[in-house]
Amino acid sequence: MVTTEDGYILSLKRIPHGVSNSTKNTTRIPVLLFHGLMVDSVSWVLGTPKQSLGFILADGGFDVWFANTRGTNSSRNHTSLTPDDPEYWNWTWDQLAAYDLPAVLQHVYDHTGGQKVHYIGHSLGTLIILAAFSEHRLLHLVRSTVLLCPIAYLYKTKSKLTRLATQILLAEVKKLFIILVLIINTTCIIYMANGLFSLVCLAQAFHFLGYREFNPVG
Repeated sequence: MVTTEDGYILSLKRIPHGVSNSTKNTTRIPVLLFHGLMVDSVSWVLGTPKQSLGFILADGGFDVWFANTRGTNSSRNHTSLTPDDPEYWNWTWDQLAAYDLPAVLQHVYDHTGGQKVHYIGHSLGTLIILAAFSEHRLLHLVRSTVLLCPIAYLYKTKSKLTRLATQILLAEVKKLFIILVLIINTTCIIYMANGLFSLVCLAQAFHFLGYREFNPVG
């Protein structure tokens, strides 16, 4: 567990070595995987060992760490607030870049003998590391950076919902619709992943992310 400067208690998951443990006598370089929006660290290990990046890296000899941002299923504790308190949700990705990311990176760095960390981010995970780098922060902790579906600007997005979301805080959305929190749990993700509601989910994703240029339903 890692506690941020503003009191959020974050869960970190770890795979210290692969199944074979063939590199047990060598120093494993740490790599931190940072998930995207509306998911958590489980997204890195949902597939088979040969398909999931977390397992692949562990089998490849890396010391693999998984971040979980505030508000995800395993990171919903706070030193003084509860998820039922609207103030608990009064944050945006700015706070993830300012508090969550530095706390997690520093923890991995400190617990792996002061080794610089390979960073792999997906979607939201790319946005917050770019925000930190733009202010020349955390560079001393990072060995390399891999950005999957990188997000830096939203000015080209065609999704009206996404444009609207950039102007509204999560806490304000809750008050407007009287919703406490949208929780996407692991069971739900696995259930949807089998394709039962794939077209419905795809249509909703397009509303948020914008349609494909040539084939909006393919």
